[in-house]
Amino acid sequence: MNEFDVLIVGAGPAGMFAALKIAELTDGKARVGIIEKGYYAKQRICPLQEPRIGKCTYCRPCHILYGVGGAGTLSSGLINLRPDIGGDLHELVGSWERAWELIEEVDKIFLRFGAPPDTLHEPDLDKVKEIEKRAVKVGAKFVPIRQRHIGTDNSIKVIDNMTKYLESKGVKFIIGTEALDVDMVDSKFRVKTTKGTFESKYLLLAPGRGGAEWFVKIARKLGVTLESGPLDVGVRVEVPHAVMDDIISIEVDPKIIIYTKTFDDKVRTFCTNHRGFIVKEVYDDGTVGVNGHAYLNKKSDNTNFAFLVTIKLTDPMEDTIEYGKNLARLATRLGGGNPLIQRLIDLESGRRSTWERIKRSVTRPTLKEVTPGDISMAYPYRIITDILEGLKSLDYIIPGVFGPHTLLYAPEIKYYSMKARVDRTMETDVANLYAAGDGAGLSRGINVAAATGLVAGEAIARKLS
Repeated sequence: MNEFDVLIVGAGPAGMFAALKIAELTDGKARVGIIEKGYYAKQRICPLQEPRIGKCTYCRPCHILYGVGGAGTLSSGLINLRPDIGGDLHELVGSWERAWELIEEVDKIFLRFGAPPDTLHEPDLDKVKEIEKRAVKVGAKFVPIRQRHIGTDNSIKVIDNMTKYLESKGVKFIIGTEALDVDMVDSKFRVKTTKGTFESKYLLLAPGRGGAEWFVKIARKLGVTLESGPLDVGVRVEVPHAVMDDIISIEVDPKIIIYTKTFDDKVRTFCTNHRGFIVKEVYDDGTVGVNGHAYLNKKSDNTNFAFLVTIKLTDPMEDTIEYGKNLARLATRLGGGNPLIQRLIDLESGRRSTWERIKRSVTRPTLKEVTPGDISMAYPYRIITDILEGLKSLDYIIPGVFGPHTLLYAPEIKYYSMKARVDRTMETDVANLYAAGDGAGLSRGINVAAATGLVAGEAIARKLS
């Protein structure tokens, strides 16, 4: 039996920032263990992106999804410096002032461990007004945000620096280790893993999006109260970078919210990667997905962003994860194990894309391991209608987005899990059991995930003292 004072499941931003807070507030005296399914940041090399290999080898676990630093490490490393973007931090901690303090602390920590200081982007307020005027005319909302774009390349270095510092403070990284189950024995938590059983008095569950389904299972078993949460389903849009140049000069990751005409559903832009690349994700259940990332020192001719429809389910089916998995399974099956790619003009015309049609497109795909097909065969009519109507509205704000040669990739699904009910310290209604980050349904981005980790870490450190 490996015994710790604190065990953390997941070494994403929530887990890492919690460990940092505990280690520093206890002066390295607390025995902290982080169980991580993936590997160290520098070991997370995707074969598909390696010139010598150039294809997906279905790594288990997928390096894009899992590993120290979390999925955000290999997804451009963009930090939104607002507490109400990427989650509702102000609601979780009960105060706008406290929420802003946490976001500022998160930014300072990234800088401390090597984030380039010149990567902060402030919106030009005069230009913002012009975008807001165009957005209002189509019933959309443009949300200006201060953002720090660290870049995938620099994110790996920052996370590596932070990892080494935590290890110097006595934090033990238990990498390449999958948490299988959790039990409570004599007021302590026992975490069964692929490398043995670990025990601690305090437990923080922060498994990230890839562990959302596992979190729900464990939370229900331990008696944690859960609330149904939303699901984001959509496509990854890829256009020539010139289409996005103007708006990127105003906002590195433009946040635009649209309500569609037919169904009045919320559709939004997310995770824009200017002159970036689209990557393939492989989940443990065999389903695939797409994501995007951008480097500071490596550029493509395209820009990509997620375009997501927010779905909320009610009785009798409240499990958004299962609904999303069903869509992912169908899309994966239609793609023969690869993501689907389709020209926008083909989706609008009701026909599938072929490689011949893709090759005629002005936009050259940055992800080649894909299958031309028909996304409307995988997604329901409502979602397809929302995507098409939303992109038409977006074209008024960003001319050229709704172009015939725009490429769409699917599935792009964000699993945020059912939401754990927590108090202001991120403690669940099970004593000494804490939750943080996307996998617990408490955030939707690096910024708020890291902040929830700081809150949980501070509360645990206080109890340890």
